[in-house]
Amino acid sequence: MNKKKVIITGVTGQTGSYMAEFLLKHTDVEVYGAARRTSSSSFPNLDGFISNPRFHLVSMDLGDSQSVDNLVAEIKPDYFINLAAQSFVGISWDMPEYTFEIDAVGVIRCLESIRKHVPDCRFYNAGSSEEFGDVQFTPQNENHPYRARSPYGAAKIAARQIVKVYRDSYHLYAVQGLLFNHESERRGPEFVTRKITMGVARIKNAIDKGQSFEPIVLGNLDSMRDWSHAQDFVLGIWLMLNQDETTFWNVRESKNPVEQKRRLAFNLKEYILASGECHSIREFVELAFKEAGIAIKNVNPDKLPPSFNPKGVQVNYTTEEGAPLVVSSKEFYRPAEVDWLQGDALMARTLLAWNPLIPFPELVRRMVVNDLRLLEKS
Repeated sequence: MNKKKVIITGVTGQTGSYMAEFLLKHTDVEVYGAARRTSSSSFPNLDGFISNPRFHLVSMDLGDSQSVDNLVAEIKPDYFINLAAQSFVGISWDMPEYTFEIDAVGVIRCLESIRKHVPDCRFYNAGSSEEFGDVQFTPQNENHPYRARSPYGAAKIAARQIVKVYRDSYHLYAVQGLLFNHESERRGPEFVTRKITMGVARIKNAIDKGQSFEPIVLGNLDSMRDWSHAQDFVLGIWLMLNQDETTFWNVRESKNPVEQKRRLAFNLKEYILASGECHSIREFVELAFKEAGIAIKNVNPDKLPPSFNPKGVQVNYTTEEGAPLVVSSKEFYRPAEVDWLQGDALMARTLLAWNPLIPFPELVRRMVVNDLRLLEKS
């Protein structure tokens, strides 16, 4: 019997690499990790499994319909997990057209290829809590309206609607989960959490050597986010792709395969994955320095509008001796802020029996320890 095949886009990134790792460890599927062709041949997030005979690194670009179509037609996957995106919210204001091209139009390219070549393929697209944006109630559940405050969030809403159109029109198994912030040791350095832990490791190294250092430059420290470890989310994604094995047994009551497919598509749910806890960037900063053993002094504890100096920065944390450790800069304040995102994953916990296992302090600890280790090796 031929093994089932899974395409994972964005496989060289954080969530994509954890997804591939999970499937290679816990299933017998053939994993095709799709990435854009680049001049680099180094993919550190793949080091743990790139030599696995069931893993195949292939080339694909969501910005090119022929690239997507050729890959789907050749592999004829049973599952297509789209985790590739322009996923940096801040950049989406600078590159709104590109963000929509990849995060929304790219999804159409995937769905069209599936519709034409493998209509029984199960499709998952990565959604985001940024779709909620200007929140109306907390915590946010699956009934919260979509009120994006960034081009990134708006692109994800557009993708969600097109996923629904293809599900309703062609009875495709197509879902877009709602994943709240997920971080890890594999997070890119442009994201705030990794920027913090890499900065803390850099400062720790300088202090140990008696050297001077530059502070970590951030934006709004009082933004509240629901953070989980990315490793916890890959199981939730896989469960969303296999809902008939968990929640919709009644689909099989019909003996007609076409009717089964129609019923399944009609009953598919799109789940929130979240820890249910909310922490500020300020809390993340304080935990990270504590993990590195660096005593810090909060010189701006009140949640007031920042008092930027002529250079456009405000000092927030210093060493006990007064050396700046963390500053806020006008440069990193967004045109429209999303102040509080907190997810209610009750539906996923109840119907999918999914639960996150890695708590917030452990997430921060792992990231700091990893970046300290990387700096020691360099």
